[in-house]
Amino acid sequence: MDYIPVDKENIPEMFDIDLADETFKLKFAYNETGDFFTVNLYRPTDGEEDEEIILGEKMILNKPLWNDSSDLTLPAPQLVPMDLSDNETSITWDNFGVTVFLYINDQADDEDDNL
Repeated sequence: MDYIPVDKENIPEMFDIDLADETFKLKFAYNETGDFFTVNLYRPTDGEEDEEIILGEKMILNKPLWNDSSDLTLPAPQLVPMDLSDNETSITWDNFGVTVFLYINDQADDEDDNL
Protein backbone atom coordinates (compact mmCIF):
# COMPACT_ATOMS: atom_id res chain seq x y z
CA MET A 1 0.00 0.00 0.00
CA ASP A 2 1.37 3.40 -0.99
CA TYR A 3 1.47 6.37 1.35
CA ILE A 4 1.57 10.11 0.81
CA PRO A 5 4.85 11.57 2.05
CA VAL A 6 4.22 14.63 4.21
CA ASP A 7 7.15 16.63 5.56
CA LYS A 8 5.78 17.80 8.89
CA GLU A 9 8.75 20.15 9.29
CA ASN A 10 7.35 22.16 6.34
CA ILE A 11 3.80 22.41 7.70
CA PRO A 12 1.68 24.16 6.67
CA GLU A 13 2.46 22.23 3.50
CA MET A 14 0.40 22.17 0.31
CA PHE A 15 0.94 20.07 -2.81
CA ASP A 16 -0.80 18.55 -5.82
CA ILE A 17 -1.59 14.85 -5.87
CA ASP A 18 -3.09 12.63 -8.56
CA LEU A 19 -5.78 10.30 -7.25
CA ALA A 20 -7.82 8.10 -9.60
CA ASP A 21 -6.76 10.06 -12.70
CA GLU A 22 -7.74 13.40 -11.18
CA THR A 23 -5.55 16.09 -9.64
CA PHE A 24 -6.30 17.44 -6.17
CA LYS A 25 -4.44 19.67 -3.74
CA LEU A 26 -3.85 18.70 -0.13
CA LYS A 27 -2.87 21.19 2.54
CA PHE A 28 -1.68 19.92 5.91
CA ALA A 29 -1.71 21.93 9.13
CA TYR A 30 -0.80 21.15 12.72
CA ASN A 31 -2.59 22.26 15.89
CA GLU A 32 0.12 22.50 18.52
CA THR A 33 -2.29 23.00 21.43
CA GLY A 34 -4.31 19.89 20.64
CA ASP A 35 -1.38 17.94 19.10
CA PHE A 36 -3.29 16.96 15.96
CA PHE A 37 -3.07 17.38 12.19
CA THR A 38 -5.72 18.62 9.77
CA VAL A 39 -6.06 18.33 6.01
CA ASN A 40 -7.72 20.63 3.49
CA LEU A 41 -8.80 19.24 0.13
CA TYR A 42 -8.98 21.42 -2.99
CA ARG A 43 -9.60 20.94 -6.69
CA PRO A 44 -7.27 23.04 -8.84
CA THR A 45 -9.01 25.43 -11.22
CA ASP A 46 -7.93 27.59 -14.13
CA GLY A 47 -8.53 30.69 -12.02
CA GLU A 48 -6.46 32.12 -9.19
CA GLU A 49 -8.43 30.38 -6.42
CA ASP A 50 -8.66 26.60 -6.07
CA GLU A 51 -12.08 25.08 -5.39
CA GLU A 52 -12.45 24.27 -1.70
CA ILE A 53 -13.93 20.81 -1.20
CA ILE A 54 -13.33 20.09 2.50
CA LEU A 55 -11.44 22.23 5.00
CA GLY A 56 -10.00 21.35 8.40
CA GLU A 57 -10.51 17.57 8.34
CA LYS A 58 -8.89 16.22 11.51
CA MET A 59 -6.68 13.21 10.90
CA ILE A 60 -7.78 10.34 13.14
CA LEU A 61 -5.84 7.09 13.27
CA ASN A 62 -7.37 4.32 11.10
CA LYS A 63 -10.30 6.53 10.01
CA PRO A 64 -10.54 7.37 6.30
CA LEU A 65 -10.41 11.08 5.61
CA TRP A 66 -13.74 12.61 4.59
CA ASN A 67 -15.53 9.41 5.59
CA ASP A 68 -18.45 11.41 7.04
CA SER A 69 -18.99 13.39 3.84
CA SER A 70 -21.37 12.45 1.06
CA ASP A 71 -19.73 14.87 -1.39
CA LEU A 72 -19.50 13.12 -4.76
CA THR A 73 -16.49 15.21 -5.81
CA LEU A 74 -14.18 13.51 -3.30
CA PRO A 75 -11.23 11.44 -4.55
CA ALA A 76 -12.09 7.83 -5.36
CA PRO A 77 -9.39 6.10 -3.30
CA GLN A 78 -9.62 6.42 0.46
CA LEU A 79 -6.83 8.21 2.32
CA VAL A 80 -6.32 6.59 5.71
CA PRO A 81 -3.79 7.56 8.40
CA MET A 82 -2.45 4.28 9.78
CA ASP A 83 0.30 2.69 11.79
CA LEU A 84 0.86 -0.66 10.07
CA SER A 85 2.59 -2.04 13.18
CA ASP A 86 -0.62 -1.27 15.11
CA ASN A 87 1.31 0.15 18.07
CA GLU A 88 -0.03 3.72 18.04
CA THR A 89 -3.37 4.83 19.47
CA SER A 90 -3.45 8.36 18.05
CA ILE A 91 -1.64 10.65 15.62
CA THR A 92 0.85 13.00 17.26
CA TRP A 93 3.72 15.23 16.20
CA ASP A 94 6.15 12.58 17.43
CA ASN A 95 4.71 9.65 15.44
CA PHE A 96 3.38 11.24 12.22
CA GLY A 97 5.80 10.45 9.41
CA VAL A 98 7.69 8.03 11.69
CA THR A 99 5.26 5.19 12.45
CA VAL A 100 2.00 6.79 11.25
CA PHE A 101 1.59 7.58 7.54
CA LEU A 102 -1.27 8.67 5.30
CA TYR A 103 -1.94 5.62 3.12
CA ILE A 104 -3.79 5.45 -0.19
CA ASN A 105 -6.34 2.65 0.03
CA ASP A 106 -7.35 1.56 -3.46
CA GLN A 107 -8.98 -1.64 -2.19
CA ALA A 108 -12.43 -0.05 -2.00
CA ASP A 109 -12.21 0.61 -5.76
CA ASP A 110 -11.03 -2.94 -6.43
CA GLU A 111 -13.96 -4.37 -4.45
CA ASP A 112 -16.42 -2.27 -6.47
CA ASP A 113 -14.90 -3.60 -9.71
CA ASN A 114 -15.61 -7.18 -8.59
CA LEU A 115 -19.34 -6.58 -8.04
